[in-house]
Amino acid sequence: MRPVTATAAAVTTLLGIGAAAFAAGRYASDAALKATPERPVPGEPRLTVHATGPGRITLTRSLASLRPGVYGLAGTGVHAVVGPVLEDVPHAADTVVRRLESVGHGSLDIGTKVRFTPRLHSGTPSSLGIDHEDVEVHGELGPLPAWFVPGPRSTWIIAVHGLGATREHVLNLMPFLAGRRVPVLAVSYRGDRGAPRPPDGLCHLGDSEWRDLDAAIRYAVRAGAERVIVHGWSVGAAMALHAAANSAVRDRIAGLVLDSPVLDWEATLRALATARHTPSVLLPLAVRAAQGRTGLHGDRLLEAADPDGLGVPTLIFHGPDDRIAPWAPARELAARRPDLVSLHTVTEAPHAAMWNADPARYEEALRRFLTPLI
Repeated sequence: MRPVTATAAAVTTLLGIGAAAFAAGRYASDAALKATPERPVPGEPRLTVHATGPGRITLTRSLASLRPGVYGLAGTGVHAVVGPVLEDVPHAADTVVRRLESVGHGSLDIGTKVRFTPRLHSGTPSSLGIDHEDVEVHGELGPLPAWFVPGPRSTWIIAVHGLGATREHVLNLMPFLAGRRVPVLAVSYRGDRGAPRPPDGLCHLGDSEWRDLDAAIRYAVRAGAERVIVHGWSVGAAMALHAAANSAVRDRIAGLVLDSPVLDWEATLRALATARHTPSVLLPLAVRAAQGRTGLHGDRLLEAADPDGLGVPTLIFHGPDDRIAPWAPARELAARRPDLVSLHTVTEAPHAAMWNADPARYEEALRRFLTPLI
């Protein structure tokens, strides 16, 4: 083969490999960065409904179906709420019987495929008997729908959901928060239903979304809030840290509640891609592609979560069974700032389901944290 021909062939091969690597990286990053309510955070196994009866449901036995606590049960055209495993009834070797709290819609027929979800409720705060107003927060990309639950206190709670969820996730805590007589603003952000679409159509793991939270804080201040406490789940927790570090109105932030916080975007990106069955050889490509497509900056998140820069009381709910947001960074944050940070460890709970594992303990820890701040 002539040298020129050989060189051309080599270049063509390299270009082909480069194009394939680019395509593979783009595919892998899509798997991680396109979590929506229609395509929720992966990792939950599909379970089969084996039987139902008065106040009970029999499901495929797995680590998921044996978890303690209360969960939503979601499938095609069906949503229900299940409580703890029933200990006083017989269980087959391959099934588990849990308390069936309610069926919101659909039918739990034998053979129905379902997954556990942290979200218990559909609808709005008013569907739970809690008065609310539908409001709009003006974000940099356009209007952001929000729910406002009024209260007499001057400190507001701003609640912001996480990956693959909606404001409906916040409804789990609405009865508790309403009982504290504190105003609550449950916000949406770019990419949510009814909110502007991000220009690239991707989740940035809080790196850009935090500016929508910043707009919500400004909205609260203009509406009369003297101080705000930001309660964020997952990416919402990362957004809370970004806002506390970078918002021009960060002096109004009196505290942070971080549930399953994303503190290491690269680890979370890898976990999301892995959970969507991305081959391990593609994970480095996924990280590079995601960084190139979204401009993700791990250093900015590290700066926002820097223990030395933290300036407000912070409560973290997290545990070792979170496979999406590793909890080691949360433990380190709490260990380095014991004067400001409290870590409430939750076991046997997946990502963003710390409340579900034990609602009473979660709410008691939250009550103790909020009382001196509101």
